[in-house]
Amino acid sequence: MILFRKFRVLILMVFLVACTMHIMIDLLPKLEKRGAGADGGGGGGGDGGCQCAQHPAGESQGWGKQRARSAAEAGWPNKHTLRILQDFSNEPSSNLTSHSLEKITAAAAADGAAGSRRRSEPPGGRADDHKPLIGDASGARAGSNVRGASRLAALFAHPLYKVDLPPLTDDDTLFNVNSDIRFYPRAAGNQAWHGENGNEEEEEEEFSPTDEARAESYPNWLRFHVGINRYELYSRYNPVLDALLKDLVTQKITSVAMKSGGTQLKLIMTFQNYGQALFKPMKQTREQETPPDFFYFSDFERHNAEIAAFHLDRLLDFRRVPPVAGRLVNMTREIRDVTRDKKLWRTFFISPANNVCFYGECSYYCSTEHALCGKPDQIEGSLAAFLPDLNLAKRKTWRNPWRRSYHKRKKAEWEVDPDYCDEVKQTPPYDRGTRLLDVMDMTIFDFLMGNMDRHHYETFEKFGNDTFIIHLDNGRGFGKHSHDELSILVPLSQCCRVKKSTYLRLQLLAKEEFRLSSLMEESLLRDRLTPVLIQPHLQAMDRRLRQVLQVLASCIENEGYVNVVEEDLVGDTATRRSPGHR
Repeated sequence: MILFRKFRVLILMVFLVACTMHIMIDLLPKLEKRGAGADGGGGGGGDGGCQCAQHPAGESQGWGKQRARSAAEAGWPNKHTLRILQDFSNEPSSNLTSHSLEKITAAAAADGAAGSRRRSEPPGGRADDHKPLIGDASGARAGSNVRGASRLAALFAHPLYKVDLPPLTDDDTLFNVNSDIRFYPRAAGNQAWHGENGNEEEEEEEFSPTDEARAESYPNWLRFHVGINRYELYSRYNPVLDALLKDLVTQKITSVAMKSGGTQLKLIMTFQNYGQALFKPMKQTREQETPPDFFYFSDFERHNAEIAAFHLDRLLDFRRVPPVAGRLVNMTREIRDVTRDKKLWRTFFISPANNVCFYGECSYYCSTEHALCGKPDQIEGSLAAFLPDLNLAKRKTWRNPWRRSYHKRKKAEWEVDPDYCDEVKQTPPYDRGTRLLDVMDMTIFDFLMGNMDRHHYETFEKFGNDTFIIHLDNGRGFGKHSHDELSILVPLSQCCRVKKSTYLRLQLLAKEEFRLSSLMEESLLRDRLTPVLIQPHLQAMDRRLRQVLQVLASCIENEGYVNVVEEDLVGDTATRRSPGHR
């Protein structure tokens, strides 16, 4: 009996020793981190909550130990073998580019130097050090034009960028001021969610555009929705645009879910103010060109292409791309810890380099071979503001007449029939109104980006056929700067039609004082992920713009100016000729 009691005491002592060791092991990374913070607190800004964003190399090992412990406590999926992790370790870098890493390191080093104008990017995107976005043309950083001499400000002051819209009626606005429509923020864009809201009976906050006095108190995403009309997604000088871009970068992310459909992973992020945005994570560096043997439909989507497309669309004065901003996202705090999508959560794992990775679920490129990894848990991505919920503002999807075959051997009809446009012009809705001309705008827009993946487009159903085309899904642009895909311009060369406003703006952007590449560079400086495009892509746009003007010059020479350039700068739209008229 005595021996048995001694044995129990021995077992208890062993257990206590083991518990003590576990506690010491758990506390060791925190003590190391505190010690490192005390040693480098004078030059690093003293931000104890920054998880390796400013010192990624020096803290990665300690972070790996701490993250591994927290992962075990949270029930982290542990079904991935070492072989799977090794397979991914050969993948190209899929988060911060060399530019971004250099920028973060330099910003952290210069943070304590007096007079430094470099900015350190905090992982959460704090609002107090938010730099000017696209709405402030004079806020460009060092390296851009000096205050008062901004090319961008001069461009938007040009008469071509001050053309007034026709007077708006209730039929011309997406949401009427005195309508009975109520906006339910938690339902906005929710058609892509899969039971993520938990308690559906919970009373939801309601926003309504019926009270004009409350309009200024609406969240910026709702003010953006209310401002949509027949002719534009947003007005040229609407201050809501800049505020919305800031929200995309700084608003706290409260929920994340995978977007259904598509060949690649996209996430729906919901913010604290109930706004939503589509997140496309970074898959490859800015320097990586699409391999020449890749088919257009098998290429990766690029987050920086989405950002650049928004800025290009605005420079062309189309204003048909929803606002997009780049953001550095903490994969642990802002995706894994807030998602209620178990399918997404189960795909998180930690790589041998102690980096957080995930791959989600989608049609083709969602597997461990195409996983997205942080450094250690920071990843770049584009955030595109959601359009109004389909239950409130239905959209119609149209097949692009110049859609590609999406086949390795077959060609589309337009690729083999030089008179294909004549058939299109006799087919509704291209036989009247401005729809054909809008497709020509979209063609020029895609050619400047090198985007071959324009298979469909959308319009708001309320406006019928007399409205603009929404330029959605631009992620496959800016893949090749060394190659100009002339087949993208086939609709323009076959139809030989263009709006006068578009033609004049293209000529303006070809001039030295308004060179497109310089304007794009200045505009993109306002994004958090600058540089968004490398110089070869910027220079390629100048080259492609000259080719567009050459095609139009050839059309005018063959068919005459009046038959090619469509007058659209008059106030009375009824005086415009049909695009099919000759």
